[in-house]
Amino acid sequence: MTTYSGTDEFEGATFSKASFKGAMLRYSDVSGVTMRSVDVDGLDIDSQDLFFGTLLVNGVDVVPLVDAELNRQFPGRELQKAETPEGLREAWVAVQAAWQDTVAGTPPELRDAHVEDEWSLAQTLRHLVLATDAWLRGAIQGIEQPFHEIGQIFTGAAEMGFDMSIFRTDEPTWDEILVVRAQRQELVTDFLATATPELLAKERDNPWGGGDWHPTVGDCLRVILEEEWAHLRYVRRDLALLASPS
Repeated sequence: MTTYSGTDEFEGATFSKASFKGAMLRYSDVSGVTMRSVDVDGLDIDSQDLFFGTLLVNGVDVVPLVDAELNRQFPGRELQKAETPEGLREAWVAVQAAWQDTVAGTPPELRDAHVEDEWSLAQTLRHLVLATDAWLRGAIQGIEQPFHEIGQIFTGAAEMGFDMSIFRTDEPTWDEILVVRAQRQELVTDFLATATPELLAKERDNPWGGGDWHPTVGDCLRVILEEEWAHLRYVRRDLALLASPS
């Protein structure tokens, strides 16, 4: 199968009576794409950016419908947008309880299993360590080198000039991952315990640099919550596929 990578040759193009059946799009820009009289049976879209725009299906913006359904499937997810210290504390308790159920309920043989190019449960927990390091230890607390060596960095970080020497090249054990993950969870819990409205309103720098966005402390905490819920959804989706007899 032909692979197209890093190309913009299809921008503004028109495809008529073409077949994209079984095609895979990753890390690609499909904003503004218009589809008319198309067969969409089995079309699978997964985008964390979905909630920052619109997605029209037969003239209906389905983004609010998707958001509401995910809130139904993941009780407590609606709290990720909380604005007050009390709300953020409640939101953190909810997402950690949901994660505890998933981690405890995953058979050992599935901890490192993954679907195609997706992260395993073990890798996902390592990425959440990285997310906490970036947004709490880095952005909020201003620690110069906030990252733990077992953190799972995102795709394309090396191309962005990120210092990959920070991270281990060998695979940490499951017990190592759980220890560091618990430490990072405790850091968030302790920080939220004394957070005030005044502190939440203070501005910080974007830990990944670039742009003019200077998030508040509250924004940084909400990013952590969004990361937690998004990756929980990914993991549960993939674990269901891995556990399926088919």
